[in-house]
Formats: sequence, structure tokens, C-alpha cells
Amino acid sequence: MVQELGFFESVAQRRSVRIFDQNERFDRSVVQKCLEAAILSPNSSNLQLYQFVRVPETSPLKEPLAKLCMGQKAATTARELVVVVTRRDLWKSRAKANYDYIASTYAGKPDKKLKQALGYYGKLIPKLYGKFPGWSLLKKAISFFVGLRRPMIREVGETEVRISVHKSAALASMTFMLGMKAAGYDTCPMEGFDSKRVKKLLNLNSASEICMIIGCGKGLPEGIYGKRFRVPSEELIIDK
Repeated sequence: MVQELGFFESVAQRRSVRIFDQNERFDRSVVQKCLEAAILSPNSSNLQLYQFVRVPETSPLKEPLAKLCMGQKAATTARELVVVVTRRDLWKSRAKANYDYIASTYAGKPDKKLKQALGYYGKLIPKLYGKFPGWSLLKKAISFFVGLRRPMIREVGETEVRISVHKSAALASMTFMLGMKAAGYDTCPMEGFDSKRVKKLLNLNSASEICMIIGCGKGLPEGIYGKRFRVPSEELIIDK
């Protein structure tokens, strides 16, 4: 029976494991449970512009997908691969879902904060995520000139919006991996893959981007390549 761990134990014991046990029983329901937890992660504007594509070892896509991960053992020996996909293109439907939820939940309760929330999803989000020629440069220009007079968000260009979407996907991915460790399983996030061929193999939407591919399973001792190294915390944690 797999022993569950507490939060700090999970953080301390989580490693990127690159070789998974082929004989140990693997409970796919745990993956589902951890993915359900992952979607509770914080994300930009609560738009959740990501999806998790599950490819278990029994899928005919598992072997070709592992090959497209450059044949890494973390992929070829994984009991399941989870492809984390960003979906910036879904911003309209996700913004509408938030708008409708707020409007229905607080219907009949006129309130300044309610109007601000509806305005946020009805007006501001379309301005931030909308696309048409020259709009990215125009948003940057507006940000610059407004910023001369008062504090202003500067990361409004198309590249910055794309980065924001990937950050949200990465936050959810980390929650998923910690959840898997807490449940007694191991993971390995991979960035080494042929994204173009992976999108074709999985028949992903053309606007989709792959944030990472996560190998899952029960790790073997030889799957941990050396002792963990981190630079001193004094270099990373700075008091002002």
C-alpha cells in the first residue's frame, strides 16, 4: 500500500525521477485525483487557459509520444504521460464563464465590486487578450504613457500575455506533481520534445502550445541521478 506524505515531506522528497518501475501496480485514479487538485491552483484572472492530456501506457499513442520526447527514459518507462497544454485561444469562453458565474451568483445585489468584476471580464480581459494587427504595440504604448502618471501594469504585449498563460499552466503542473508525490508516486517534467510532432500526434488545436510533458509512475532508485543540489537559500531569499 502506498504511503501518503504531508506537504513538507512531499516537497522535500519530490525529485525528477527518470526511470519508473514497470512491475509496481500503478493506480490511474490517483492521477485523476491529483489533476483535479491541480485545477484548484492559482491562475491568471481565473481563466484556466490550459488542459491536461492523459496518455496512459495502454494507449497506442504512448510509445510514439515517448519517442517524440527524444526517447528519454522518463518518457519510455513512464506508466502514464501527462501533456500540459496551454489554450490561450479559449480566453473568450473562459472569460464568459467567469462573467456568467459572477452575474448569476450575485444577481439582484447591486454592488460596486460586482460592477467592477463584471467590467473586468466584460471589458478589460477582451482588451488584454484580444488580437488584431498592431494591437500588441498599441497596448504597450498605452501602458507606457499611462505609466508616466501612475503605477501601471507593463506586461501587456502579446509575448507577455503568452508567458502569463504558461505561468498559470506551470503552477497547476507543480500542484499536480506535489500531489503525486504526496500520494506515493513520482514524476518527471520534461521540456525535451518535438512540439510540432507532438501536436500532430495528439491532434491538438493549432493554437495550442505545450508547456511540458510529465512522466508518472513509481520511481526506481536508479531513476534519481545523483544527490539534490541547490544554491544557498541566502542567494535566493532576499530581505529588504
